[in-house]
Amino acid sequence: MRLEALVQESIRTALDRLGLAPPAEIPVDRPPRPELGDFTSRVAFLLAKEAGFSPQEVAQRLAQALRSSPAFREVHAVQGFLNFFLRPESLHGVLRAILAEGLAYGKSTEGQGRLLQVEFVSSNPTGPLTIGHGRQAALGDVLANLLADLGFRVVREYYLNDEGRQIELLAQSLWARYREALGDPQPLPEGGYHGDYLIPIGRELAEKFGNAYPEWNAEAKKVFRGEVVPRMLRLIEEDLEAIGVRFDVWTREGDIIRKGLVDEVLRLLREKGAVYEKDGAIWLSAKAHGLGRDPVLLRSDGTPTYLMVDIAYHLDKFRRGFDWVVDVQGADHIEEQQQVKLALRLLGLPEGFLSYCLHQFVTLKGAEGIEKMSTRAGRFLRLKDLVDEVGRDATRYFMVMRKPESHLVFDFELAKKQSLENPVYYVQYAHTRIASVFREAEARGEMPEDLLSVDLSPLTEPEELLLIRELDRFPDVVRKAAYDFAPHLLCEYLEALAGIFHPYYARVRILGQGAATPARLALLAGLKLVLFRGLSLLGVRAPEQM
Repeated sequence: MRLEALVQESIRTALDRLGLAPPAEIPVDRPPRPELGDFTSRVAFLLAKEAGFSPQEVAQRLAQALRSSPAFREVHAVQGFLNFFLRPESLHGVLRAILAEGLAYGKSTEGQGRLLQVEFVSSNPTGPLTIGHGRQAALGDVLANLLADLGFRVVREYYLNDEGRQIELLAQSLWARYREALGDPQPLPEGGYHGDYLIPIGRELAEKFGNAYPEWNAEAKKVFRGEVVPRMLRLIEEDLEAIGVRFDVWTREGDIIRKGLVDEVLRLLREKGAVYEKDGAIWLSAKAHGLGRDPVLLRSDGTPTYLMVDIAYHLDKFRRGFDWVVDVQGADHIEEQQQVKLALRLLGLPEGFLSYCLHQFVTLKGAEGIEKMSTRAGRFLRLKDLVDEVGRDATRYFMVMRKPESHLVFDFELAKKQSLENPVYYVQYAHTRIASVFREAEARGEMPEDLLSVDLSPLTEPEELLLIRELDRFPDVVRKAAYDFAPHLLCEYLEALAGIFHPYYARVRILGQGAATPARLALLAGLKLVLFRGLSLLGVRAPEQM
């Protein structure tokens, strides 16, 4: 039984003994300071009025009834709060339960197999992915892992904006590079793409086509558009492969338009009286529903805006049977997100169908300071190049170790370090150290055949009991990190675990300690299990050797 559940069950038993009805939920929290106990509860405040006593009097009566429980060595009533101090035996039972669950520890079925889509990255195919895209790639992938652990059927999806003005600018930019390769320099279009990644492609096409397209006309536009999008996709796939992200579904903007969903959404919104015409364009009546401005859905030339297609895309998601959709996007899109949610509400989709995980931008801190990224201007560090320099593990970990809503400064030099200063190395090294202890225990014949059956009573050191309490928190951390869209909480948790273990490892002998050795090896097995599970959810290796 989890420790929180153990405390709650003990309170219920004590309330029954006192003839008091328990509240619907019994609050149990971890106190801010260890001297206040392992757990605390304000349940007495919820019972005081009905019981006809002050919260402190109720707490005192409960504390008296709870002191006979074998789970606690002490129970204190302090200003209406109950503070619980667990017996080591209670903690030992938790460790045994963790070992029994194995790799299932921390997983749950509360998602009930509901179909969940996580859409992330969805970068326009106008160039390779940068480190800015890397944050979203890691964040979306880790969220998908976390939510799958809670029992959701997760589909990772990439939305490909392969239509519109930006693709035309990209195609014309490539044509200019093609002409440059033929010795006929042409100016890049206004707002075009200056990235060096188009230069080698321009050379390839010069060899392929020769002088077949001397002018930028309708025929050249069709040909170069057909050449550039697949090539950009290959670059994007290389970057995603480097960081260890794979998508189950790729949806193209062009497919949404060709399916007639844009026309259908426009018709449905008209029927709801939610759109109007002005200056030849179609506008969404957003201000009438509390938003700051009315956005254009259909331009005066009849082409849909990005917002219009995005609304149609989310209607398509709903019709594909998703119960919940999570879009990982930059915090600079908040206004558009509100407009999409409004349109979906007007279309009759259920509240809560769409959630957004917002993140701030990334800058790179390296030997030359902080550099800003710009794909269009050609000043960027490609994601694949970053992974090649610092490794996949460090890239993924660093991308999610800060709160998504906060600006991320990626410390290039720190990420490269193979030392305990590097947080991912610090966590991985804890796993490696335990693996090393196990190898030595096997060599010395001290490894128990069955860790589940060893006597855990020698585990009485403060760090040992603290480690078990922390291991007990793992399922709660997974759940909160998933539902709050906060993978950084898992990073912080793993670093805290490693922070308890490393000093303990340096201070306490594990092997050759008689009855204490099997118990300590069992504790290390539980710790190794949770470190492995946590690192795996982050998409980071848990190495046996470093």
